Amino acid sequence: MKTRVEETIKRHDKGYNCAQAVACTYCDLVGMDEETMFKLTEGFGAGMGGMEGTCGAVSGACALAGMKRSSGNLDAPDSKAKTYGLSREIVNEFKEQNGSVVCKELKGIGTGKVLRSCPDCIQDAARFAEKVLFEGELD
Repeated sequence: MKTRVEETIKRHDKGYNCAQAVACTYCDLVGMDEETMFKLTEGFGAGMGGMEGTCGAVSGACALAGMKRSSGNLDAPDSKAKTYGLSREIVNEFKEQNGSVVCKELKGIGTGKVLRSCPDCIQDAARFAEKVLFEGELD
């Protein structure tokens, strides 16, 4: 299977935050241009802006889940359960591998024990997004 995992690191090395690095790498597969996805996910970086919340890389992958599965039905929202299920699968796999999805826990803030580096979190989230959301679409 072809993969775009390394492309996420190239974006991060250019200065994209963790969420942007993941979400922008796959935005074409969910029908969104990169500039819009970049703007949309900017606030998700650093654990929602301050390391207290969910890892930006995971948040970026979950943003892709919404773009991939939402029906966009404003009058009768009917696709939340499917989107939540995809997001839950990504979150659970990430947490199982890394021990947490919380940025400050992953970075060892308060404990001194780093569970995972940002580049590794980005690669993990990208791999799980590819598996859960885009399997067979990258070939």
